[in-house]
Amino acid sequence: MTFSEAADKYLIKLAQEDGKDLKMKGYRLKMHLTPFFRDTQLAKITTFDVERYKKHRASESVVHHNGPGGKPSQGGDTKPATINRELAALSHLFSKAVEWGWVDHRPATIKRLKEHSGRITYLTVEQIERLLKVAEGDQNRQIHPFIKIGLDTSMRKTEILSIRRENINLQQLVIFIPKAKAGAREQPITADLGKYLTGYVATLRPGDQWLFPSPAAKDGRTVNLDKPFRRCVVAAGLDVKQVVRHTLRHTAITHLVQAGVDLPTVKRISGHKNLSMVERYSHQNGAHIQGAMDKLSERYKAKTS
Repeated sequence: MTFSEAADKYLIKLAQEDGKDLKMKGYRLKMHLTPFFRDTQLAKITTFDVERYKKHRASESVVHHNGPGGKPSQGGDTKPATINRELAALSHLFSKAVEWGWVDHRPATIKRLKEHSGRITYLTVEQIERLLKVAEGDQNRQIHPFIKIGLDTSMRKTEILSIRRENINLQQLVIFIPKAKAGAREQPITADLGKYLTGYVATLRPGDQWLFPSPAAKDGRTVNLDKPFRRCVVAAGLDVKQVVRHTLRHTAITHLVQAGVDLPTVKRISGHKNLSMVERYSHQNGAHIQGAMDKLSERYKAKTS
C-alpha cells in the first residue's frame, strides 16, 4: 500500500469511527504529507524520510490568501508549530495503520520540532471594548456573538461555530461540546454571556438547531466568519496580521491568568490537554506575578510585626 492509498483509506475509516479533527487531518494530508510521500510504500517510510519531510517543509514559504484583491501572497518560512501538527497527523496515521493491520509496526520514529516560545498576542480591555462595539454594528449579525463567545469562554473557532441550541444550558451556565479537541467537555460560561445568549437565541427561527445557522450551507450552519472578523479588526483600529480568530482564545486565557485564577482552573475552562500548555500564559504581562510577590512580602511583614 502506498502512502497515498493509505491516506485515502485512513480518512474514510476515521470518518466511520467518528474520529476527531477530521477536516484538518484531511487538509494536512492532502496539501502537504501526501504530495511528499505519495508513491512510497507505507511500510517502507523511514525515520530519514520523515526528517527529509521536516527539512522540506521548513524551507517552504507560507502562502497567505488575504493579499491585495484576495490574491495569494508569499509569507515567511513554515513555522515549527505548523509542521508539528502535520507530524501529529502522520503519527496518528501510523498508529491507526498498526491498529487496522496494514503494517506490523510503526514504520518510522517521529521527532517533533522545538517550537519558539514567543509572546502571545492578546487584547487589552480597551481593545476588547472597541472590537465588540464595532462587531455589534457590523452588517454580519453573527460576528458579534462569535467574538463575544470567544472572549468570554476561550472556545476555539470550530467549537463556537458547532454549538447546537440544545447543548446550551443557561440554568447551569454551561455549553456542552461533544467534539472538542481534547475530548467532549462542558464549557463554563459567565453569567453575562448567559444573559446575552438568552437574548440572541430569542432572535433565531424556531426550527434552527444551530447557534450560527446558515440554511444554504451543507450542514445548515456557518463554518467561516473570517471576512467579517477581519473587517471588524480593521474597523477597531487593530492589526489584522497580529489579531486573528485565535487571538480571542489567547485573550480570554491571558486575562484569566492575570486575574489570579489558578492554572488548573484555567485548564478546566480552556479545555487544554495538559497544564504545560496553560503555563505559557503565566508569562504575559508580569503585573499579576509581581502582585503575587507583593502578597508574599505583605504576609511576611504581618507575621513579624
